[in-house]
Amino acid sequence: MMTSSPASPSRRAGLLAAGAATVTVVLWASAFVSIRRAGEEYSPGALALGRLLVGAAVLGALCLVRREGPPPRAAWPGVAISGLLWFGLYSVVLNWGEQEVDAGTAALVVNVGPLLIALLGARLLGDPMPPRLLAGMAVSFAGAVTVGVSMSGGGGSSVLGVGLCLLAAVGYAGGVVAQKPALGHASALQVTTYGCLVGAVLCLPFAGQLVTDVGRASLPATLHMVYLGVFSLALAFTTWAYALARTTASRMGATTYAVPALVVLMSWLVLDEVPGLFTLAGGALCLAGVAVSRSGGRSARVVAKAPRTGRTHESL
Repeated sequence: MMTSSPASPSRRAGLLAAGAATVTVVLWASAFVSIRRAGEEYSPGALALGRLLVGAAVLGALCLVRREGPPPRAAWPGVAISGLLWFGLYSVVLNWGEQEVDAGTAALVVNVGPLLIALLGARLLGDPMPPRLLAGMAVSFAGAVTVGVSMSGGGGSSVLGVGLCLLAAVGYAGGVVAQKPALGHASALQVTTYGCLVGAVLCLPFAGQLVTDVGRASLPATLHMVYLGVFSLALAFTTWAYALARTTASRMGATTYAVPALVVLMSWLVLDEVPGLFTLAGGALCLAGVAVSRSGGRSARVVAKAPRTGRTHESL
């Protein structure tokens, strides 16, 4: 009689985490298309608040169904910081920045984020920095620069816009690094739900503008905002947290370099924005770098122990 390999549960867990990361990357890439459409009729703060409120409603309903209460006290520092920096600050300044610079410049500057995650993760979390990870991130960043340069239009950028996109990258990186320890004490759903609530509270000053924008916006623009809240926030941030709990912040950050390549493809299919050869080459570099950073066999495996459950989680 055949018996299953002792390692099979670990392999299954690795496949689930990889699948969760893939869902996240695809949905985050689609968010850039929806932000571009909704941003035509919603102000940056109103769009951020609307998206967060929709996401919080969906996540809160899931918590009720699963009977998950608030995170334990040990998780709250990470939840609060990630909520302030990532769900709140990042959402507003990225929406604002994309109105001040062209899409290519925004993509180029925001993609400094994964590099900052790697540096902060190594400094604050003790994340390992294997050569394959560093090489893969270098290749992917070169691809992101290529995509950004190829998509940048003349005169479409401003110092303010570049500064806002850079601030968004810092908020993104700080939020990810703060979220990682919290996932050792609380579930992915708890960390995502309450981080979203913190971000929504931070954005409450935009409530009046949101009411005004909803009243005058077209139905398609509002549906794009709802999509951003349900899929690219509630679902994607939960699958991100699930995967992040099972690998390092640095490796998860490197995975997001697949986003620019997918944005190029989705813009081509959905918005009929035909990419040039230079843009396609940059997208290919992004994907190649992700493949390199995720490779390495057994040497690339990282085991993170979750203090709350005592279980070990194998990396992607």
